[in-house]
Amino acid sequence: MDRRKFLYNIGTGAFVVSSLSSFGQSRALDKITILHTNDTHSHIDSFPLNHSKYPNKGGVNRRKALVDKIREKEKNVLLLDAGDIFQGTPYFNLYGGELELKVMSAIGYDAATIGNHDFDGGIDGFNKALPLANFPFLCSNYDFSNTILQHKTSPFRIFRKGHLKIGVFGVGVELDGLVSKDLYKETQYLDPIKQAQKYADILKNDHDCNLIICLSHLGYYAKQNDMCDTVLAKETTNIDLIIGGHTHTFLDKPEMHKNKNGHAVLINQVGWAGIMLGRIDFYFDKKGNPDLWASLNMQTNIDVI
Repeated sequence: MDRRKFLYNIGTGAFVVSSLSSFGQSRALDKITILHTNDTHSHIDSFPLNHSKYPNKGGVNRRKALVDKIREKEKNVLLLDAGDIFQGTPYFNLYGGELELKVMSAIGYDAATIGNHDFDGGIDGFNKALPLANFPFLCSNYDFSNTILQHKTSPFRIFRKGHLKIGVFGVGVELDGLVSKDLYKETQYLDPIKQAQKYADILKNDHDCNLIICLSHLGYYAKQNDMCDTVLAKETTNIDLIIGGHTHTFLDKPEMHKNKNGHAVLINQVGWAGIMLGRIDFYFDKKGNPDLWASLNMQTNIDVI
């Protein structure tokens, strides 16, 4: 695999450009820009100026301004979230998640997955807030058949951007031991590797997607069991990008791992609280395969495009 990297300094950030294959010379024809967040935890406002760790960082107004500016410059953009939207500030206690979903809808999110803290108001509370989201929640390994959420989430969604088809699916962390049973009720947890492989294959083989993205709330590293994003990447095929959450891991740039067949899988996670906005640009060759990628994880209070 060609791991050549080129750094282009832009303001206070840097684009990292890498080849995904040994045929990096092929002419890129199409481009998709993936923007993403995770573990925003009801942080609507920026941190106060006197905060000991994150002074004046984050805030949904700044995130929206940054996303809007990128959308003005880029033709094909997807905005995704990897879960734990709820819990962390009094806004959740006051409004039960409704404000968070209103804000995400106003920013223009395309899809999100479900984190363990998104059950903190109970499955009934999540269901009450859900109509305020004008984007789908994707999760392939929670079986909601005997719950109020039956048919209200989807395992995957396909987005068409220009000539490209982008397949996105979600996987969530095991709830037992993290969430009280009375909150998630009859929700059944399914093996995330088996479910991820099932839907990656469907998106690749049945729908001929050019790029396949997993929204994961498993964690960058294992916390309560052996399951995490690095294991998911290693034990599956047909996934191009894993957008992670749960462990609040600040990555400077996406990490490249090898899947079960030795092909490249990118993993990225941008901490928590909306402090960072992740950006990955994929460039596609003449056959519609992802060939090059460029990344820039940005602080939402810094004007970097």
